[in-house]
Order: sequence, then C-alpha cells, then structure tokens
Amino acid sequence: MAKKESILNLEKYVDQEVSVKFQGGREVRGVLKGFDQLVNVVLDDCIEYLRDPADPYRATNSTRKLGLVVCRGLQVSLVSPMEGTEEIANPFVAAAED
Repeated sequence: MAKKESILNLEKYVDQEVSVKFQGGREVRGVLKGFDQLVNVVLDDCIEYLRDPADPYRATNSTRKLGLVVCRGLQVSLVSPMEGTEEIANPFVAAAED
C-alpha cells in the first residue's frame, strides 16, 4: 500500500506566525510548532479573537491569550501565514461591471 501524502504542506510555516480559522467562526493566531497529515496543528503563544455574543460571525476587538494549544484538524477550515500575504483586487467585480 502506498504512503498517503498530506493534502497540505505546512512545513515552510513552522516557527512562523499563522492565523487559523475554524468551522463555526472562531479565529486564532499563533506560532506554528507542528502539524500532521490530518491538519491537526500545534500553536504556541496563541491568541483567540473573541466574537460578539449577539452575532457569533462578527469579530470584536477583544482577545484572550491561550498559550500553547493543539487545534483539531477536523475543525480547521483555513491556515494562513501572517507574513507574505497581501490583499488583492477581486477579479470578479470588474467582470460584473462590464
């Protein structure tokens, strides 16, 4: 049987700050210390961005420090590096205006 490869290679982001978004709207930021093929991730110096209790999909400016955490891969929907990313223009907006 062939070895199953990971669908996501996070090796280049180890020891760098990343943002992780979860199903349900939660978002955390921390230093990536490890991961596995199921996208379980270990974050150090982790900070959670708290949501508005009235609207769980709206972020507030409040945060709480979590420290070292293990994030279960089944709940992870996005892993994004904090450095090296930039916002780009939406290419579909221009097509809709034509």
